[in-house]
Amino acid sequence: MAHVKKAVFPVAGLGTRFLPATKVVPKELLPIVDRPLIDYAVNEARAAGIETFIFVTGERNERWLRSYFSLEPGFEAELNKKDPKLVEALRAREPAPGSVHCVRQDAPLGLGHAVGCARELVGDEPFAVILPDDLMEEEPSAIAQMVALHEETGGNVVAIEDVPREMTRRYGVLDIGRDDGRKVEVKGLVEKPAPEDAPSTLTVIGRYVLLPEVFEHIARGERGAGGEIQLTDAMAKMIGRRPFHGLRCDARRYDCGSQGGFVEAQVGFSLRNGQIRDRLVRYLRTELGAWE
Repeated sequence: MAHVKKAVFPVAGLGTRFLPATKVVPKELLPIVDRPLIDYAVNEARAAGIETFIFVTGERNERWLRSYFSLEPGFEAELNKKDPKLVEALRAREPAPGSVHCVRQDAPLGLGHAVGCARELVGDEPFAVILPDDLMEEEPSAIAQMVALHEETGGNVVAIEDVPREMTRRYGVLDIGRDDGRKVEVKGLVEKPAPEDAPSTLTVIGRYVLLPEVFEHIARGERGAGGEIQLTDAMAKMIGRRPFHGLRCDARRYDCGSQGGFVEAQVGFSLRNGQIRDRLVRYLRTELGAWE
């Protein structure tokens, strides 16, 4: 069985919830403390043994991503004058030469379409999909946990989370079989069902390990919820042919696609940063006291 060595990062969105900031900075490059969202996502993939990073971008996003994942010579020279150790630290974080690839999504036709744009770069092997909006905090990484389950079962794996029933219309929802409390057999998938129609409250969140057969279903261009080519619909067509499981990852998830989740991530990661934790705690106590 082929190991999972490639990851796809769909990052072509406009980030409208974060306007006007995203007029100039793509959402995936907005920082949580001192690192942008995409940096956390790539490091999560690297920790799972992934070696090739495929960004599905728009024109503007591509320029910024290529700039972020390499040191511009002039900037490096100036930084080196200030402190060579800073350059060394940044160099150590860079992906290996030739490991970063960008492919354009020319039209906003949905997550399935975005993943399908990476087909030629992925080839005929299992791969991961990581949505940087979903920031996951854990060790081992969520993708590492999912890759381990894929290697155990030989099938597809999606990260899952239980949500209040009224929120099912925002997610892909599982129809489930056997459930051992961590691993769930997937019998069906429904994209954004109304609460009264949802087969469960277990939903797919932004991590996937998929077999390459998914590209065949995406390529048919069938439109689903919202008139878009949905990844959920393509995955649903693979159920019953190969093992398909949902995994409750041992992870803290922050929904950084929303302003509230983004702020929660700032606070959560700051509280785990020894350099600023005490100052933040004092500030929060003062502010909360003023609101009581």
